[in-house]
Amino acid sequence: MAHRTGHPPLLGDDKVPLEVNVAPDDLARQAQGQGPAEQEYSIERVEKVYRKLDLRIIPAFWVLYFLCSAIRSNIGIAQTMNKEVHHDLVSVLGLTAKDTSTALALFYVSYVLFDLPSNLIMSRLSPRVWMARIVFAVGVIGACFTAVQSAWSVKFLRFLLGVVIAGMWPGMSYYLTLFYPPSRTGKRIGMYFTASQVSAAVVGLVSAGFQEMDGVGGLVGFRWMFLIYGILGIILGVVLLWWLPDRPLAPGETRAKSPWMKWLPASPEALTGEDALVHYQDLKRVYHARPWNFTDLWYVLIDWRLWPLVLMYFGVVGVGIGTQLYGTVIISSINPTYTGVQVSLLFAPIWMMDFCAILLVTPISDRFHHHRALFFSAAVCIQIAGLLTVTFALTNSWARYGGLLLIGFGLGPTVPICMTWTNEIFQRRHREVGVAAASALVSGLGNLGSITTTYALYTGWPEDAAKGPYQFRKSNFTMIGILCLSIASSIVMTILLKIFGNQPSQKIAGGGNLPLDSADEFQDGAARREIQQRGFGRMWWNKQS
Repeated sequence: MAHRTGHPPLLGDDKVPLEVNVAPDDLARQAQGQGPAEQEYSIERVEKVYRKLDLRIIPAFWVLYFLCSAIRSNIGIAQTMNKEVHHDLVSVLGLTAKDTSTALALFYVSYVLFDLPSNLIMSRLSPRVWMARIVFAVGVIGACFTAVQSAWSVKFLRFLLGVVIAGMWPGMSYYLTLFYPPSRTGKRIGMYFTASQVSAAVVGLVSAGFQEMDGVGGLVGFRWMFLIYGILGIILGVVLLWWLPDRPLAPGETRAKSPWMKWLPASPEALTGEDALVHYQDLKRVYHARPWNFTDLWYVLIDWRLWPLVLMYFGVVGVGIGTQLYGTVIISSINPTYTGVQVSLLFAPIWMMDFCAILLVTPISDRFHHHRALFFSAAVCIQIAGLLTVTFALTNSWARYGGLLLIGFGLGPTVPICMTWTNEIFQRRHREVGVAAASALVSGLGNLGSITTTYALYTGWPEDAAKGPYQFRKSNFTMIGILCLSIASSIVMTILLKIFGNQPSQKIAGGGNLPLDSADEFQDGAARREIQQRGFGRMWWNKQS
């Protein structure tokens, strides 16, 4: 019997029915999330399905985020590469401090402007194709940096880089909610977010090798770095079309391409057979998403829950990007005798600390997902302690460097936790458009913090320009201030959720074949389990044989 589920028709993700050997009444009940065809699977079986998804999605996300992060941030390390022979980016192009800070900030201006449109387009088109497009375009723009000759070309390309990379980070977060319940996305976001930390470390370490290539083929070291990373990004963007799956299909559906996508390779299916059925029973809300319109989007924009999350993200991402782009500059100011290679080698451990914190904290935050604010605020306090150490340990350069390591450790879990909390709140409240819009707005508007730290602070602030032990003190105080704003916002968010709750919105304008006032779509297997925290009840040390 031919059957089509209630999934909205999406460009590039059209479905056509298959013949299935299930009674019509049973299929109708399945489409509504009801029995008797519904089967309860053991938690071990469900975990096996999610581990299979991990192998398909997370490594690909890790690699693409690694390369895109390297391309986005390598301009920071280029400012100190081969500085002793005046072959660094600033000397070769004759950049002023204002030119550098403006170029860095322009990236975030375009990123803020285009983050939401990009994510909304991704929710309408094929998520796989849109993600591949982002990575391919980032590679192209990254390679173009090889040819920069003046300040205006650096600023222009940084602006374009923000345009093409916009939507990647929130898009990855949105993409995960197509395959995982939100309470399980924190660990996954943390897993591929480690790529940014490893990238920051590797860019620093590998830049030592690129500095040894200085002059080869008539190119200075930083031009070789721009070129090679850009080419790798282009190659990866093409490969992702064959590897990443599109949104999952409900039982009884198959994928048909729209005419404009027939020239692209067919999407691989993430799950097949019984694995697909287990996933369907556990996450029906994804398979029966309602189509959305601009009225639904408006309800997301005016939801007060959005703005505390934006302020939380504002502080931590501002400090994170400031540390990433100016970490080498700060290390050089701590001990001006360091060579460019020494600075690059000392830059890497900051991000190794970040990496370790992500792997340690984000899985625990998923197991205690009702306490996201606590994990977030504790990590922010560690960052503040690190900044205070960098600021006041004036007589001990190694203690100040230790403060940078503390900043790195505190940074790690904050961004994944913030994005995961956004997913949890807005998927339940506003369904799919809630995740797509809220994750983009939190990421986009929150990156105004990046503009603050890249344009107004450090090399962009004249009061901090004087060399000596007090250099960058006012910038450090400013970063402590915005981190306090992040903590206050998480506390306010927790209190308001306790008062007003987070029930599904009744103002859903989109249609669909589910009752408008029904919460049944959220009562899939995952939603029933999310009522209680997993805690440490099913860890390896207390599982029964």
